Amino acid sequence: MTAVFVSLVTIIIFLYLKSGNRFNEELSLLDSGKKRYRGLISAGLQLGELFNHKYDTAYEKRLQRKLCELKGDKNSRVLLKLHIAEKIAHALLLTAAFAFIGMQVEVDSSFMVFCLVVTGAVLYATDRQLDNDIRDKRRSMQLEFPEFLNKLILLVNAGLTVSGAIRKIARDNKKEAPLYTELGFAINELNSGKAEYLVYEDFARRCRMQEVNMFASALIQNLRKGSDELVAILRLQSAACWESRKNTAKKLGEEASTKLIIPMILIFIAILIMIITPAVLQLKL
Repeated sequence: MTAVFVSLVTIIIFLYLKSGNRFNEELSLLDSGKKRYRGLISAGLQLGELFNHKYDTAYEKRLQRKLCELKGDKNSRVLLKLHIAEKIAHALLLTAAFAFIGMQVEVDSSFMVFCLVVTGAVLYATDRQLDNDIRDKRRSMQLEFPEFLNKLILLVNAGLTVSGAIRKIARDNKKEAPLYTELGFAINELNSGKAEYLVYEDFARRCRMQEVNMFASALIQNLRKGSDELVAILRLQSAACWESRKNTAKKLGEEASTKLIIPMILIFIAILIMIITPAVLQLKL
């Protein structure tokens, strides 16, 4: 095990030193919480480059689609490389840690199985976090979208164009929410001269929500064919969105109450022990 540990540490140091400052641009896209591990992730990127990995397997394409939904298309390829590099870094670090532990204890089949299970669980959790982030993003957007739609209807009724109303809503917004982040991307595209219908199509594709798809379709149809019924259509969509928001809020409440069950059981057991212990001690006396 000593040889394995020394070899792994040597490999990690070699990869880190070889990477140098080559991946600074990619590493700048890391979330703030992950920047402390940039050295290990840099080693993972270097390993991928040494093997000339193409990042085009079916599994990696699924990951890239998830990253597109979370972060947009622009840097999805780089973010995929960072995600894979993070998993490589976890695998190398865990293997080195288990090799070090193996130097102190007797290594048998049960220890090896334990190492494999823990490593697999950590790598799975890295992917699972993407699914959790997507779920949280969709829920946040589902809660914010009805309010946004109501504001848009009011402003369009007041005489603003749809694009002008969207700009005003985004400008007046004080919240840091995924919906307004996506609206910010859409406004930047509009300002850069991109066709309005393409902006709405891209907005719907990034959000990947049925409500947003219907909203974008209504706007695109209004642009192409013209319609005096746009506000009426948006009002119908708004009513449906508010109903969906109520269901989402109800589901979140049910999940919160379910999570409280275990703490309540623990508190009940603690109280029960406090009540029973004096009685048991009295009986012994």
